[in-house]
Amino acid sequence: MNFQFYLEKLSNSDIFKKFKKENKGAYLCSGFFSIDIQGKDNQQHLDFYSSSKNKMVSFQLEKSLEPVPLENYDKRVPEKLKDNLDFDFDEIEKMILNKMKEENVNKQIQKLLFSLQNMKGKNFLIGTIFISGMGILKVTISLDENTIVNFEKKSILDMFKIIKK
Repeated sequence: MNFQFYLEKLSNSDIFKKFKKENKGAYLCSGFFSIDIQGKDNQQHLDFYSSSKNKMVSFQLEKSLEPVPLENYDKRVPEKLKDNLDFDFDEIEKMILNKMKEENVNKQIQKLLFSLQNMKGKNFLIGTIFISGMGILKVTISLDENTIVNFEKKSILDMFKIIKK
């Protein structure tokens, strides 16, 4: 699915139009996407920051699009994401599969979790990818350059070792 599809779906809704009217200057600041390969737990959330009201609101696209105020977020003013971001989650998955092949990770993807963020003026997808064999991939994708800038394989068991200490 293409990111612009989700953005247009939200932008064309009456609920969002009302939100924009009441929160002039509100801007897209983050997003969360869950792609469940094995099940049906797909989620898409787009978050907007209203500087005039100093609040962040999340729109859950898989539900009724009702704005959900976010209470527990870092109170720093979030950076604005570009409105014209254009990427496709199928292409992102292919990019990750190619990197897995390059790194000799011979596992199957089970679930992809992505956080869409702007850091220091650049747009990134920060991913946690659950793979077969109780593995996890930590992936950072630069959307501006359309490349994987960080790729790290971990095991769920590694986390237990950390907790144990």
